[in-house]
Amino acid sequence: MDTPKFKELKGKVVAITGGGGILCSTLARAFADQGAKVCVMDLKMESAQVVSDKINNDGGCAIPLKVDVLDRESLKNANKEMEERLGPCDILINGAGGNHPLGTTSNPYLLKEDLLETTKDFKTFFDLDMEGIQFVFNLNFIGTLLPTQVFSRGMIGRKGCNVLNISSMNAFTPLTKIPAYSGAKAAVSNFTQWLAVHFSKVDIRVNALAPGFFLTDQNRSLLTNPEGGLTSRGTTIIDQTPMGRFGEPEDLVGTTLWLTSGQSKFVTGIVVPIDGGFSAFSGV
Repeated sequence: MDTPKFKELKGKVVAITGGGGILCSTLARAFADQGAKVCVMDLKMESAQVVSDKINNDGGCAIPLKVDVLDRESLKNANKEMEERLGPCDILINGAGGNHPLGTTSNPYLLKEDLLETTKDFKTFFDLDMEGIQFVFNLNFIGTLLPTQVFSRGMIGRKGCNVLNISSMNAFTPLTKIPAYSGAKAAVSNFTQWLAVHFSKVDIRVNALAPGFFLTDQNRSLLTNPEGGLTSRGTTIIDQTPMGRFGEPEDLVGTTLWLTSGQSKFVTGIVVPIDGGFSAFSGV
């Protein structure tokens, strides 16, 4: 991977939740390329293991840990093991998150005839499942707050420590059909700003990325057809993205390394869109 060199990241301990996923595994490898020691955390141990093995086989330093970001004891145990094996956390990447079908409407707009629809699994706003909505909100917001409580406590009194959250461009303008995910990511952005102020006197910076549309295991079937073409939603997204493509995982690397390095030491409380211009485009 061709990445910029941020020499001050060498030797830093980076903890990444959701580290087994497509986007965060790329970030994990990017930090390892800079000489950081990476703790790859994921609910699926096998996914974390694959990423860690790749880093270690390439000459980097990484350990895999199975972690539930909604379980404080799981997080505390992970933090303890990480400190014993790598050292205290310098940089926390809150990458765990996602959506759920039970928090998603079938159509982007409500029509009167929708109220008469009897098709199985058809959902209007009035049919949204509260457990599904709560799952999405908890995973994205509480799954950011709890790891921060556990891993950032040990940052106090140490230089160069910071937290990077993963928000979304739909925190700025909500997307149709996914009210739970949009609301949860808006909460992550707000929390990022709040925490940046709260931590400002103890020298812990807090920022966030707001990725646009990146193809991942969670959304690939929604945006692309099995034969490789775009779905109608995928086509709409590309038409509304001035750069005319989906993001690639590597597109997150430069901003991530800059925000977590000393080169941005006076930057805190910002949410950076990485979306190919999607959030800037009016559609006209």
